[in-house]
Amino acid sequence: MPQLNILVGTMYGGALDVAEQVKPLFEAAGYEVNIAEQPTLDDVTSDDGVSLFVISTTGSGDYPGNFVPFVRNLSDQSPALTSLRYGLIALGDSSYADTFCGAGRQLDALLEEHGARRLGERLEIDAMETFMADDAAVPWVETWIDEQLKGA
Repeated sequence: MPQLNILVGTMYGGALDVAEQVKPLFEAAGYEVNIAEQPTLDDVTSDDGVSLFVISTTGSGDYPGNFVPFVRNLSDQSPALTSLRYGLIALGDSSYADTFCGAGRQLDALLEEHGARRLGERLEIDAMETFMADDAAVPWVETWIDEQLKGA
């Protein structure tokens, strides 16, 4: 059974809620799913990795506190992530125009710098438009599984 890691960056639990809501969709598609609330580099450096990042933005476009060690280690250790295929769901608030989904956008660029390959487009969920983030995440994940993971 293939493995899928969902790496969560959350401050108030919204991103974790999204991860828990989409987990059964991956399980129904035949994946063994691990939700990492304290993600480490080990979660993304396996030989044939597929990961989904679900990350909220805090402050002025910052990473949530639980995600900072992961990003720091990624920057400091600079591992090659050429075998990592990933999807990304970024949560933000467009009333913070300059930093909307800043953590997700920064993470996307950082992963790309290390050779990871994003599958499909990044989903950006705006708290100003979507009260329950999983209302946007669930249909996106269903499509992502069909278009990016099946037969990949």
